[in-house]
Amino acid sequence: MLHKKREHPKEKTRLHPRSKHRERYDFKQLIETSPELAPFVKLNIYEDESIDFSDPDAVKMLNKALLKHYYDIVYWDIPANYLCPPIPGRADYIHHIADLISNYNFKKTPVGSKIKCLDIGVGANCVYPIIGNKEYGWSFIGTDIDPIAIESANKIAELNPVLTGKIELRLQTNPKDIFKGIILNDECFDLTICNPPFHASFAELQAANLRKLSNLNHKNINQAVLNFGGQITELCCEGGEEKFVRDMIWQSKLFAVSCFCFSTIISKESNLISVYYELKKAEAVEVITIPMGQGNKTSRIVAWSFLSIEQRKTWVNKRWKV
Repeated sequence: MLHKKREHPKEKTRLHPRSKHRERYDFKQLIETSPELAPFVKLNIYEDESIDFSDPDAVKMLNKALLKHYYDIVYWDIPANYLCPPIPGRADYIHHIADLISNYNFKKTPVGSKIKCLDIGVGANCVYPIIGNKEYGWSFIGTDIDPIAIESANKIAELNPVLTGKIELRLQTNPKDIFKGIILNDECFDLTICNPPFHASFAELQAANLRKLSNLNHKNINQAVLNFGGQITELCCEGGEEKFVRDMIWQSKLFAVSCFCFSTIISKESNLISVYYELKKAEAVEVITIPMGQGNKTSRIVAWSFLSIEQRKTWVNKRWKV
């Protein structure tokens, strides 16, 4: 049974103004770019062209089409059951963090390979480096504790001519370390980004996924299928997002003068109190929170720096003005 066709806004106004994804997906265009998407596109109950977002294969094919159409990525694949992230949300993080550093550069976004970004937990998909390089020309170091993820991200970087020499992948051999063993002596980063593991346990992950799938299908779902995939290490860690970020804050202090701005996504608003408390204890000089919205989901970026105002001015003049 078809439902009355819905009126959709022309733009997804909660997405960043520079996002390529503010309009509804144009499946005709995407299929022209990636014909293999066609079998996954159907009319939904509202008579709109769409895909089944509860189908991991459909989600993966949509990502391939989006990355090819908007970011010139001719090869993109991930191993089975690895995280296949929604592209618009990943793009929003990059655009918002670009706005943040532009505030220190007279509202002009620093661009080009001289801007070096560290992606903590790059995953097999390598999506943040792809978008950051395409949109702003930044160079990236991507890290992960999973050798298979590093191998997959390396393959993506190597098989796309537009990414040649712009992305380096480093394996973190100690899962308890975040920056140690990755940031080399005298190495500097303008930005660090991170989408931390959200759940504290596999049981918590399954319960959340069942709720999401039930909402997508408009009915009660009792069997979990991770429509966006994801290994346990990508989605879960002891203590969940809160503990991971608290650990990141204290470990970032060890590299206080190696990075202009550290940042992470905080998905759960209730975690902010703990995060702000740890940042105050760690004596972060500046803390900034940036709200983000996609559909009905709201999250935020928390960014911090240990550099004084004078140190930041020196950094900008030395690294961004050349």
